[in-house]
Amino acid sequence: MECVTSPGQPEFISGPVLLLGAPGVGKGTQAQILMQAWGVPQISTGDIIRANIKGGSEVGKEFQKLVSAGHLVPDDLVNQMVAERLEQPDTARGYLLDGFPRTLPQAEWLDGHLGTNPSGLPVVAVSIEVGYTQLLGRITGRRTCPVCQTIYNVHFNPPKVEGKCDKEGAALEQRADDTEEKFAERMRVFDAQTAPVIEHYRALGRFEAVDGDHPVEVVTEKIVAALMRLRGNEGQ
Repeated sequence: MECVTSPGQPEFISGPVLLLGAPGVGKGTQAQILMQAWGVPQISTGDIIRANIKGGSEVGKEFQKLVSAGHLVPDDLVNQMVAERLEQPDTARGYLLDGFPRTLPQAEWLDGHLGTNPSGLPVVAVSIEVGYTQLLGRITGRRTCPVCQTIYNVHFNPPKVEGKCDKEGAALEQRADDTEEKFAERMRVFDAQTAPVIEHYRALGRFEAVDGDHPVEVVTEKIVAALMRLRGNEGQ
């Protein structure tokens, strides 16, 4: 089945796509744009885990048992859940990977798993990159209206009246983890987990980075252009 995009929509890129990005780069926004334009699902390990636990599957019970005991969940258990999700028919044309692969062993497993399907395409990865200072401002300046959920930023998109929602007049709130200390820790974890995954796909010629410090629609164009280049290089 072909995906026909209307004027202004991102051109369709088939197969699995991995979007990478530090907290605050806008990865979630870009994923939503591409999902809606292309009609493909977002494969989120968080969603998969919650569905398995809620559905009472054997792998879900094992996961819940490990988490309740305070143990780390082994890669093979996460891989098993992802494998089962990828067997569902909505993934046939392509999908966006969210939160997986998070580690180098997971990336290596995924390559091997996809390689067993002769008609399948390999993962191509794009990282949205924004400078640390800019990201810090995005995170620490973020404020949310508790009534309508409108998001402001005291640095880049402030409300008309300081501390008040333009629509509701309600006092804006800051998330507990939107502090400089929490952000620094999240960045340390992200760098430690993601760097090996990036180098893995870079070595395979299946990785590009794009500048995320642009308007949303420009970043979307950059992501799609990078994906088109990566898919075009696969037969070379």
